[in-house]
Amino acid sequence: MTFSLITHPDFPNAEKLLAKPWPKNQRLHPTLSNLLPEGALRELIAQRLKTHIDNEFQLLSSLGQDLPGALIATPLEPEEVPDSILSTYGKVKAVRFNAETKENKFSLAGIQMKFSMQENNGHYHLTKGNDLGDWIIKTPSTQHKHVPLNEYTAMTLASLAGVNIPDILLVDRDQNKRIHTEDFAQVLVKYPHEKYNAANYEQIAKVLYQFSGEGLADVQQLARRLLVNILLANGDAHLKNWSLLYKDHYTPTLSPAYDIVTTHVYIENETQYALNLGKNKAWFNATTKHFQIWANKSGIPWRTIRPHLDDTLERARSLWPSALENLPMDEAHKEKLKIHWRNLKEDFRIESNK
Repeated sequence: MTFSLITHPDFPNAEKLLAKPWPKNQRLHPTLSNLLPEGALRELIAQRLKTHIDNEFQLLSSLGQDLPGALIATPLEPEEVPDSILSTYGKVKAVRFNAETKENKFSLAGIQMKFSMQENNGHYHLTKGNDLGDWIIKTPSTQHKHVPLNEYTAMTLASLAGVNIPDILLVDRDQNKRIHTEDFAQVLVKYPHEKYNAANYEQIAKVLYQFSGEGLADVQQLARRLLVNILLANGDAHLKNWSLLYKDHYTPTLSPAYDIVTTHVYIENETQYALNLGKNKAWFNATTKHFQIWANKSGIPWRTIRPHLDDTLERARSLWPSALENLPMDEAHKEKLKIHWRNLKEDFRIESNK
């Protein structure tokens, strides 16, 4: 089974990355650190464990049986801890981790409050003990209005434009089998706080094109999603919002889309997407030329990308204005999205009903 794409011998700087020691006082290796939740959910779990929110070792030990994907983290016995690790901290001794069986042991990376739950005859329950959740339940935000409605609408519009999405409530579980996954912060060995500024969309494309089992199809889908994020005013498509799945345990492929939200309605004067694409981050400057630069820098033939952008635009222009009217997004948010459509460059402009 593939643990991480960085273990592939052809992955850039693989030998250097694997040889580098990572003993830290509180922070885990980025591959593991990115499995832990952020924001309010992290604070909630840390409070329950009576530990500091930066104590990632204890967080991982407690949450290790129900992490995103297929990884399971089990604490070592004291005698199994390598001397090379202990010696880093001077005169210390390993002790046994006493994992108490508590309810609500789950970890879903990200800052929006969400819970791992089990479904039973239409009812959803928090998991207990070592049980695994099979649904993600996202709760309304106390800070931002109508986030679930926004995400449902944006994901539905993305699907109409040809973006591959799962059942919107489906997590990475397949008939009670765990499917290994890693987000691109893990792939590129970046910590969660680096998710906005440590890479660009060309790097994501290069990894997919070279290492995915469906390389060309995945970068074509990537291009479609990048355009959809521009069209939907989603400024939050950072490294952790792109992931690989290892359905056969070894070969990565691009996961279905997730966390597509019209963020512009919550962030005043927001005008940029999360990472650079073709030397540009501004929604209202974006043109087809930037995608051509992105494809060329990623080593992907432009002729294989252009038809997918054209198809995405055709679908969005023909389907979105009428579909939006019947979707549950807040009416004020709908109006902001329509204004956004009209302010895009001509290449990507969508005429909406005023």
